[in-house]
Amino acid sequence: MEDEQYRHDAAEEGVEIPLERIDPAILQALLADFVSREWSELSDAGFTQEEKIEQVLQQLKSGQARILFDLTSGSWNIVPV
Repeated sequence: MEDEQYRHDAAEEGVEIPLERIDPAILQALLADFVSREWSELSDAGFTQEEKIEQVLQQLKSGQARILFDLTSGSWNIVPV
């Protein structure tokens, strides 16, 4: 099931939002929301929320992940590249 979710996320299409175009406070809120909903299973893995946010931020900065906005649904997601 996890592989199916990954394939769905990887195939997700939308408008990419460049990291540098997002206000830092809004980016922080997006990252906090993302790690709380997507990484809930890691809550007992020894990572703090701040560490999870930093990991995702580094993936975005290195180009390993991107933020997509779906115009149809009005939703956003962070997906692997």
